[in-house]
Amino acid sequence: MSLEKAQLIELDQSFANEKSGGRKVAVQFNPETLKVTFANQIVQPQGGDQAAGNAGRQFVGAGTTKLALQLWFDVTAMEKDAVDDVRRLTQDVVYFMTPQKSEEDPKKLSPPGLRFHWGTFLFDGMVEGMEETLEFFSPDGKPLRSSITMTLSQQKILEAKFEGEGKVPNQPGQAPLKSANEGDSLQSMAGKSGKPDWQGIASANGIEDPLRMSPGQLVDLNLSAGASIGVGVGIGVDAGIGGSASVGAGFGGGIGGSVGIDAGASASVGLNASLGGSAGGSISFG
Repeated sequence: MSLEKAQLIELDQSFANEKSGGRKVAVQFNPETLKVTFANQIVQPQGGDQAAGNAGRQFVGAGTTKLALQLWFDVTAMEKDAVDDVRRLTQDVVYFMTPQKSEEDPKKLSPPGLRFHWGTFLFDGMVEGMEETLEFFSPDGKPLRSSITMTLSQQKILEAKFEGEGKVPNQPGQAPLKSANEGDSLQSMAGKSGKPDWQGIASANGIEDPLRMSPGQLVDLNLSAGASIGVGVGIGVDAGIGGSASVGAGFGGGIGGSVGIDAGASASVGLNASLGGSAGGSISFG
């Protein structure tokens, strides 16, 4: 996944749409923080009842939303098209403070509209204030690094808009883990969560002693183990004397084998064993 770069995009003076042919500036380094401030315009009426307190105040405006952020620029960190003075980069940001002729009244001036766009964060407004700090000078006195602190404002309360439900699906490595408390056993933890297969949970989590859980030990109770193994071996020998021998073995929760020899007399051996811990055998001659 590539890194999403924040952008400064010039808007028309209605702050509704991107300006045709307007400037777009990709920041060199994404800001570390964004500070959003909401404020309503409230005044205390003259001659009112001072004892009324908050009830005596009046809301007289649509409110204001402000965005404060800091951007860094460093010519020594440029991988291509490097320049010798950091102000060659920051002048594209200072442009958004430069007054322009108003579209409604050419005799008046106003700064251009600006959209700050970073991933799913979007803020439309105008630059209210900007401060640039120049540092790290070259031997010939040219600034190589700069930080710009800027404040954008919009004369209304802006509401964040989201698409979809915003739920994050479970992915590998993001399974919720349950922490064991003092005196917990895996059986009790699994039982409280409605998980009857505590043996499978112990195997899947690599727990050797499910009766004695260490306080704070993390367990994925949604994980369970199930295994099956199948192996078959067969050997046949024909000696040409009316005799034969065969051996068979299988694994899958059980083991079985047989041997048979016929040479005027016969012998057979059978063995059955299961993982449950039982075995039986028989031998006959005739």
